[in-house]
Amino acid sequence: MYNEEDVISLKLILEKIEMIEEIVNDFGFITIALQDKKMGRPSLLMHLISMAEQFNRLKNNNAFEILSKFEKEDLKGSYDIRNFIAHDYEGTNLVIIEMIIRTKLPKLKNTVVSILKKEEK
Repeated sequence: MYNEEDVISLKLILEKIEMIEEIVNDFGFITIALQDKKMGRPSLLMHLISMAEQFNRLKNNNAFEILSKFEKEDLKGSYDIRNFIAHDYEGTNLVIIEMIIRTKLPKLKNTVVSILKKEEK
């Protein structure tokens, strides 16, 4: 059983992933959402930053059992993307962001859902 703060972080990560999915659905395609400088792109990038912050919170809380369930490269990539967006917003490589949303987020979501389901038992 995990501590409450770590479970809250996991739930926030799941919420951010689901919000990203909703934004993409609202725009129809990831590329269209990322091209929209007014709402789509800023929303997607902010949710990615927020997710990375939650993973960092888990790391700072020494939630290594939870973090061990994720692929190491995904965790490192999450925080690397956060730094890249935060420090060079206008230079953010949207092709990489699209790849992350398309390929990495579904894996992350499945892992988070699996952990939370086991936690509920």
